[in-house]
Amino acid sequence: MADGVPGLLAQKDPTLWGEDAEAESKIRLGWVDTYQRSRELVPALAALREELADLDHVVLAGMGGSSLAPEVIALTLGLPLTVLDTTDPHQVRTALADRLERTVVVVASKSGSTVETDSHRRAYQQAFADAGLPAAEIGRHFVVVTDPGSPLEATAREMGAHVILADPEVGGRYSALTAFGLVPSALAGADVAELLDQAEELGRTIAADADNPALALGAALGAAALAGRDKVALVDDGTGITGLGDWAEQLIAESTGKLSRGILPVVVETPTSPGATGDDVLTVTTGGALPPATFPGGGVAPHVAVNGPLGAQFLAWEVATALAGRVLGINPFDQPNVTESKDNTKAILTGGAPDETPAFTEGAVEVYAANLGSPASLAEALTALLAAAGSDGYVAVMAYLDRFGDADAARVRPELARASGRPVTFGWGPRFLHSTGQYHKGGPQVGAYLQITGAVVNDLDVPGQPYTFGQLQAAQAAGDRQALAGRGRPLLRLHLTDRAAGVTQLLEAARQLGA
Repeated sequence: MADGVPGLLAQKDPTLWGEDAEAESKIRLGWVDTYQRSRELVPALAALREELADLDHVVLAGMGGSSLAPEVIALTLGLPLTVLDTTDPHQVRTALADRLERTVVVVASKSGSTVETDSHRRAYQQAFADAGLPAAEIGRHFVVVTDPGSPLEATAREMGAHVILADPEVGGRYSALTAFGLVPSALAGADVAELLDQAEELGRTIAADADNPALALGAALGAAALAGRDKVALVDDGTGITGLGDWAEQLIAESTGKLSRGILPVVVETPTSPGATGDDVLTVTTGGALPPATFPGGGVAPHVAVNGPLGAQFLAWEVATALAGRVLGINPFDQPNVTESKDNTKAILTGGAPDETPAFTEGAVEVYAANLGSPASLAEALTALLAAAGSDGYVAVMAYLDRFGDADAARVRPELARASGRPVTFGWGPRFLHSTGQYHKGGPQVGAYLQITGAVVNDLDVPGQPYTFGQLQAAQAAGDRQALAGRGRPLLRLHLTDRAAGVTQLLEAARQLGA
């Protein structure tokens, strides 16, 4: 794939992805050298952190690329950062109740119109006001990161918030080393200059036709997909970087899942968890220093081991994903299907959700099935869903729940992978809509989908809007169901009338399938 392509990428040549992608590429290649331009932020962020030293509880309100990179940075460096990327009212309430008087909220939205982030901003403004803070003091508790000229910029200035404008030539999922990744990380205590140093060292290699790690990774991803290994298992190797898979998942899925093509990223808990290997799976470990031939804890060796410091990892995966897009013949910078579920959500919030009647109720679980025949029990419904993935498909679990309060729901992923022998992904709604949501709709139509929703027992108003967080969450789930069912894909919805009991019931049923 070399043939001068790395040099053209380093020069930000927009023709690399074909004529149809050229217009988009012209305004989306700033990430190639953003590690240099972002140096200008470093002193300003140091000064801002000092100014806000009394506000030591950092909350990041952002979605997709605006939240996932800072979360990886904080997890890897052991820094305190509360990431609020949900519309679940229970999770939002918990965040609002935590050290409010010491909280600074980073509101991050490239477009400035992200509904989840706007709702978080409104909720925190109301909470600060209810706590008795005057308007001028409320503004001090907000740092807004957005593109120049966005609606959020104007709102932020009216609030008296701190405003940091982002690079408009970098798309959200490629923004790890821009203000979106660096502002919340710096406020949480990260040495962001070190991250930029790490990226710059790798950056010296990206124009080369040889000895170019990012090129090798991109070639491996693209060639494997063309050869039939179009799912990539992303596994933390335990040697120093935590949670990179969740960030890489949204980068790869949203960049490549279109035109019925794509690479499906599957984040796997450990190197020996079910789903880490398979005939159509490229197994990739990420971390600091794992030798390529070693698979920690036993099992087979990974196909690819991506080692290096975090700043370099961000740039390497961005380069590799863009180059893999070239191999696949797609535009890695657009997301043509992301707005579909958003539009459905808006319509439901305005006109109401369609009536849905469960096929049956079993314990704390209401079961709704589409394109899965007529299952009569939870076990039969799960069996039908796994069978619908076939020999070349995948199962996607999408949980519209509290990812901390209902964290055990994630344990269903390895159970279903063990039972099915197929790749199984897990995403918390609505954040996956900003990542794998594009792949579900635009990628190969071989997915089988399990949506989990839960009863809301303590809802929360979205201030200034005619709906609650619970209603917004329900509309997002229903909107995504419409998008998937409209494609004729197998879809199983499990609504937990009691969340704790329902999760326990689901896990037991999944274990029985794999027994």
